[in-house]
Amino acid sequence: MADTNARANETRQARLGRIAFRAWRRGFREADLVLGPFAEEVGPTLDDAELDAFEALLMQDDDHALYAWIIQTAPTPPEHDGPVMQKIRAFMAEHVAAEVAKGVA
Repeated sequence: MADTNARANETRQARLGRIAFRAWRRGFREADLVLGPFAEEVGPTLDDAELDAFEALLMQDDDHALYAWIIQTAPTPPEHDGPVMQKIRAFMAEHVAAEVAKGVA
């Protein structure tokens, strides 16, 4: 049983690593700066269904559209407008506020 748990954890860690790699290398810097830190900081707390939804977002080819969905300047397709998108938006709001506060200090 312990061996099975160790393999499952290793597989999850590998998946999180692949997700973080893809999140940091979108090709559009603004998206990288939101999705990369989100993958690293929030990704490990997501359950398997949420990771599936996050990976589906990362499969989007149009980085500008994806970023527009995050910042809500374009409507988010229903299949991507769920709990994970809400977590990304909340993370971005907190992340940006923290970065701004660092600049003010």
